Amino acid sequence: MPMGHTATAEAGSGGLTATEHRLDNGLRVVLSEDHLTPVAAVCLWYDVGSRHEVKGRTGLAHLFEHLMFQGSKQVHGNGHFELVQGAGGSLNGTTSFERTNYFETMPTHQLELALWLEADRMGSLLAALDEESMENQRDVVKNERRQRYDNVPYGTAFEKLTALVYPEGHPYHHTPIGSMADLDAATLEDARNFFRTYYAPNNAVLSVVGDIDPEQTLAWVEKYFGSIPRHDGKQPPRDGALPDRIGEGVREVVEEEVPARALMAAYRLPQDGSRACDAADLALTVLGGGESSRIYNRLVRRDQTAVAAGFGLLRLAGAPSVGWLDVKTSGDVEVPVIEEAVDEELARFAADGPTPEEMERAQAQLEREWLDRLGTVSGRADELCRFAVLFGDPQLALTAVQRVLDITAQEVQEVAEAHLRPDNRAVLVYEPTAPEEADEIAGGTTDETAAAITDETTGGTADEEAGK
Repeated sequence: MPMGHTATAEAGSGGLTATEHRLDNGLRVVLSEDHLTPVAAVCLWYDVGSRHEVKGRTGLAHLFEHLMFQGSKQVHGNGHFELVQGAGGSLNGTTSFERTNYFETMPTHQLELALWLEADRMGSLLAALDEESMENQRDVVKNERRQRYDNVPYGTAFEKLTALVYPEGHPYHHTPIGSMADLDAATLEDARNFFRTYYAPNNAVLSVVGDIDPEQTLAWVEKYFGSIPRHDGKQPPRDGALPDRIGEGVREVVEEEVPARALMAAYRLPQDGSRACDAADLALTVLGGGESSRIYNRLVRRDQTAVAAGFGLLRLAGAPSVGWLDVKTSGDVEVPVIEEAVDEELARFAADGPTPEEMERAQAQLEREWLDRLGTVSGRADELCRFAVLFGDPQLALTAVQRVLDITAQEVQEVAEAHLRPDNRAVLVYEPTAPEEADEIAGGTTDETAAAITDETTGGTADEEAGK
């Protein structure tokens, strides 16, 4: 039977509680009661993402996420979706650098169905995995890459910046979407070995949050997951450590058919799970988090040299995090004008730090975002899994808000002075081309080879690749 303990509400947890358990096969289980609404969220995190991939097989983690929805021993074809949605629930899966997750939100009385479905594909996916499903989902993922990355304006920006921030050979050098060539090269045996290695109960955390009976829920978990054998062949991911700063400015100019010039930059920042990372989050919020931020006020409102400007943080636990700057210029404004203004604002902030009003506003903004996540059963289930997988302790999710509120203005200034500087950034400059020029540059190449011309990058600043 599973072993566990009941947690009492910790200081700063807002009264939220969670209990932790572990099955004999190594599956970690986290339960959190919330009887506000008659729903329950099931979230399953596997400790595998693109950082676990090897050269020549990028995109395999994301491809496999799709394969997990292609049927298992007792659930055929699209049955997982059909059963959950037919029961009034919702579901999806996503892949990031550091994990792959699957989740359902169900009416309370359908919780057992969700647990059975997750257990069935964890324990028996190989019974249904064949060449037909492999080819089907390979085509789906390749089409996703075309639609979301290769064939949209600025679509490859994040992938390019990631490759500049993390050097060749680094586990975070490539993004989860993978390259067309590697997706083509993946074999059915690659997928089967991937499943055997990473989709084991001792490489996963299951959280169930909502209107649940913990004793009954744990009995169902033991019933459906308890007989799945563990697998101990997983190798740890390669070391993602890097110097605190890049050491020099790195720059790439991209000439593409885009609506406007753009300045994008990525800064190496402290790893997730540290006070310094929380301080960096506050710094980026003051500088570029919304229409009240310094950079937005300077570029969009005052100078009117940009139509959009913002900063975001990609939190990473196994490598330096990334601060992402994204500015779209106004009219015929040249990028050097934007870059000079950004550098002025960053230097001023590093010298003086945030004002008390800015600190209060930034902390309130991040507090609201954290409470929004913890306030829903699906958001809390995801955060409990995240802290369990990446930091070993799901209880940390319940006190994350307080840790942000404890950061001082001096810590925010120090992290900005140390990291938000010209010798610690990769810069991507987009220069628009006329449509006929873009056609000439492309030379009539197919979508599959266009990525090689544009250096392949992902679009947006999100920290995960949507699975569906």
